[in-house]
Amino acid sequence: MLSVERSVRQSVSLPPGTARRVKSLAKSRRTSANRILVELIESGLEAREQERRSFLELADSLAGSRDPEEQSRLKEELARMTFEE
Repeated sequence: MLSVERSVRQSVSLPPGTARRVKSLAKSRRTSANRILVELIESGLEAREQERRSFLELADSLAGSRDPEEQSRLKEELARMTFEE
């Protein structure tokens, strides 16, 4: 049996500039602002998950590394990922 995922109604307040950008994107793509918001949220969530996977991969590499130069490089990259935005 095929299950259909139901949508959940959610209310969000957007800064005026962001709302204008969303409406402009929707108009240029000939779709609804709601669809644009869903796409942006989904892509943002995917990007966060990819960052998390990259971080964990680097941490695993650091834990398994025996080379001091590589350890230093990996530590720098992990610090950059953690403290820079």
